[in-house]
Amino acid sequence: MISFATTKSSMCAAFCFFLFAVLFSGCSSIYQPNVPATPMFSKQGEVYAAVHSNIKGNASGNLAVAVGKHVAVLGNGSYVDNTSGNKEYKQYMYEGGLGYFNTFGKDKSRIFEVYAGYGLGHARDADTRATTAGMMPVEVREMDFEKIFVQANLSRKRENVRLFGRDRQFSYGTAIRGSFVRMKDFWLDGVSGVREENLFIEPVFYTRMQLNRSFQLQYTNGFNIGVVDNNYLKAGNAVFTLGLIYKFSK
Repeated sequence: MISFATTKSSMCAAFCFFLFAVLFSGCSSIYQPNVPATPMFSKQGEVYAAVHSNIKGNASGNLAVAVGKHVAVLGNGSYVDNTSGNKEYKQYMYEGGLGYFNTFGKDKSRIFEVYAGYGLGHARDADTRATTAGMMPVEVREMDFEKIFVQANLSRKRENVRLFGRDRQFSYGTAIRGSFVRMKDFWLDGVSGVREENLFIEPVFYTRMQLNRSFQLQYTNGFNIGVVDNNYLKAGNAVFTLGLIYKFSK
């Protein structure tokens, strides 16, 4: 038997994020956001590692360490390799950052974190068609890019959830990230093209269930919004993944 003590507001937020993820998942963009790190640090010495993936070939990894009483460092990486119909898409990206964390509330169950960092990546987006020699590219868009991001996380731990006859900790939260992405190089069918830049607002909602003392299972969904109306570097790809979290204290 499962019992959840989740507030109506959090359920509404989850539904809204899921709705946006569905609406934006069909759009095409040369840039795809990665899963942001959500360490939920509460004290110095904690270490957080996570891997996230979905059926569309999107894999993300996070590693973070609370190096001070309120200071943390993190590193993120992601790789996408997806072929669907007449579309081929590949992207890799890695980034690093520095952040601040703190707990608040009567029982210290609420956690606030803010991170900022820099990243680099490469993306290739191709339209293809079937020929006698197999699938051949019709148009290929490719870029090297860099990004600067600022992210704020607000999370809450809950202890009062009973699952399959055992009390388990459930946590949930929201991460809102602003990412300024700039093309360093751009090629259209192998010819150098006009470079673009954009500011993306990337909110995600995540829910985390404790499996044992160190491991947790996390569901993440979200979307991105592009401030600039570009031809290629624009919003359109949703974040919709399952992840495994490993967290421990030194």
